[in-house]
Amino acid sequence: MSQPQIYKSNALVEAQYRLSVAEQRIMLACISQVRRDQPITDDVLYSVSAAEIAAISDTSTKQAYRELEKAALRLKRREVRLVAEPNGQGHKRKIMLTGWVQTIIYVEEEGRVELRFTKDMLPYLTQLTEQFTRYALADIAQMTSSHAIRLYELLCQWRDTGRREVEIGWLREALQLDDKYPVLKDFKRRVIEPAIEQINEHSPLWVKWDQRKTGRRVSHLIFTFGEKTDEKKGRKKRQEEQKTLGPPGERRSVYGIPPEVIAKHARPGDEWEDAALRALETRKSRQH
Repeated sequence: MSQPQIYKSNALVEAQYRLSVAEQRIMLACISQVRRDQPITDDVLYSVSAAEIAAISDTSTKQAYRELEKAALRLKRREVRLVAEPNGQGHKRKIMLTGWVQTIIYVEEEGRVELRFTKDMLPYLTQLTEQFTRYALADIAQMTSSHAIRLYELLCQWRDTGRREVEIGWLREALQLDDKYPVLKDFKRRVIEPAIEQINEHSPLWVKWDQRKTGRRVSHLIFTFGEKTDEKKGRKKRQEEQKTLGPPGERRSVYGIPPEVIAKHARPGDEWEDAALRALETRKSRQH
């Protein structure tokens, strides 16, 4: 039996909104039920139970029950800010502020949420023929960071390229962080690093990240990623290369950079020359 799939217009993937993990699980579980092969009206009722949430997220049913009602009630008030037209239609830039659901019902005795999407939301979820992103519901089901879920979607949008560069200000707006984590160090520590850790732990993708400066200011984040099956092959290759490089204590200078400096720039999973290149780039940026 195939896994439930999430289909979203790219405009919705890049939209500005904020949902908690529990709210995301409700929304995505219902989105995975949307039929793609026929027109859908805003009369259709979708539902998900606490038991189903617990099963897909590998959490206790008791915890799922506790979170479901609160999340369901908040969802009715959640808004999403969309830019551009759904499904790739139209060329004029438009901004729309709308809600996710028009009706939401919590069936207390069953621990079940039932909802209807707003009419405005349907074109971003159904009959998508171009400019859409797809991934399996199971890919994000065990994530406990809402930022990880959002970042995973943004990476899946560029899954074929294995690289995505985003402007930090744009990403902050997409996540609707408002005044949270204004200092870049805090933004990376509280948002980016935990999200990357969870994607690497729970999803089919491995991901690494770096940053790029505009002038002296760090302005962009660069994500490189791929399927974990490919990463396993890469890890085997690195292990073979390490036999040539030798243990860390015996590694050589590269590009004229001493081994101890390269070691300071090394990140988990790096090859020795990757770290040397990063050290070289850092040296060049300081010279400018």
